[in-house]
Amino acid sequence: MKKFSAKSSPSKPWINRVELTDDLLSGRGGLALFTRYLRALNLAEPLAGWFGDLRRSAKGRPVAEIFFQVFCFFLDGTSRHLVHFDRLREDPGYAAVVETRPQDLLSSHQVKRFFKAFALGKALLLRRLLRQLFWWRLKITKPAVVDLGLDTMVMDNDEALVREGVQPTYKKVKGFQPLQMTWGRFIIDAVFRSGDKHSNHGTAARDMIRTAVAGIRRHYRAEVPIVVRMDSGFFDQDLFAELDKLEVGYICGGKLYNDVTAFAAAAPARSWRPFRSGKVEWEYLEFGDRRGSWDRFRRAVFCRLVLDSSGQRRFEFARPDSVIYTNLGQGRTMDRQLQKAGLAARLTAESIVAEYHRRGRDELCHRGLKDFHPEELPFQRFAPNAAFYYTLLVAFFLAETFKEDVCAPVVPLTAYPTTLRRTVIDLAVKVVRHAGQIVLKVSRPAWSALRFQRLWKNSADPPALAWQ
Repeated sequence: MKKFSAKSSPSKPWINRVELTDDLLSGRGGLALFTRYLRALNLAEPLAGWFGDLRRSAKGRPVAEIFFQVFCFFLDGTSRHLVHFDRLREDPGYAAVVETRPQDLLSSHQVKRFFKAFALGKALLLRRLLRQLFWWRLKITKPAVVDLGLDTMVMDNDEALVREGVQPTYKKVKGFQPLQMTWGRFIIDAVFRSGDKHSNHGTAARDMIRTAVAGIRRHYRAEVPIVVRMDSGFFDQDLFAELDKLEVGYICGGKLYNDVTAFAAAAPARSWRPFRSGKVEWEYLEFGDRRGSWDRFRRAVFCRLVLDSSGQRRFEFARPDSVIYTNLGQGRTMDRQLQKAGLAARLTAESIVAEYHRRGRDELCHRGLKDFHPEELPFQRFAPNAAFYYTLLVAFFLAETFKEDVCAPVVPLTAYPTTLRRTVIDLAVKVVRHAGQIVLKVSRPAWSALRFQRLWKNSADPPALAWQ
């Protein structure tokens, strides 16, 4: 038998040694597409106009450039810690793909000083930026009906040191609990709050809805039907009255009071109607309800689970019952708007049940945000954390539009940020200077698999964004 030799043969593709190279290389080549996309959107001018006063010295980095590098940091997702900026500062290859000179890369101290310069009022300007982006996408997609979701999202900061605003939440962890409004895959507005604030705390929900409705009707279309989906945390007469006043439809979860459950239990079997969604089957009962403090009856639908997703039939004692309240189908303005848009079927009880159960899709947006960046916030004071959070929302919105406008040929719109990163962002590239030009070199397999030339063209030609 031939003796085994640890010495490799020259014909074998085994690595014998490692060496240094001075070539400009990067494993985040897809960030070049994102940076090119941001500059094509002309974001620099509004960012400089709204936040330019945060720049205390002419020697400092331009505010728009700081935002761009922070946006890239979020999309990169390699680390959640701000000290990662110090590592990036030592990488000329990273500077090349984000189209920045190496000496202009931010340090962690510069990023910390930038966010600590935000007062709470200045941080709220980022909500205005978020709403501008929302109106931009509305004009592009031109939906027949605008379906909005309203919910809170717990941000677990239980392991952090003392943070201003970190309070116990309903999920039995300490953290923040912002109120967020969603539209499909996008978070379009938010109120950053401490963890002890419940869903319908104060007037935040009413103010947010009022602002969103005014913006939609002003910047998109005055007669477009608007429907807001909410869970039982927003079950409130004052909020319903505000939505009626705004002529906005709502579908909201209710509370299972004893008289409601007793009424459902006494209803004859012929009064119940079946509803099926995939393998899940429900029965629903439609009726009118008026709580003790209410000034009018409201349409209600009681639902009880019959078959779960595994095909198992549920016994009565094990059913997760629910009750839904709505102002749709009561002859109001929003009914006529839906009928005019050819969506009269949205007024039926079955459609209302289906729309309420689609709230799960709204929560996928929150899950996507947590996949985009971990829940822990880096600062001790509330205002810098608020600025960091709102900047995160803007970056998440831009990452979603980037996925749609640039990466749609290779990444599905429903993909989570991790999929976008692994598919497009984590791309090995080489940056060279040739004939007075800077050239990004991509391997032939990646060029073909990602249709990189098409992505490069898309990144420079996004839908026009007009600031108002």
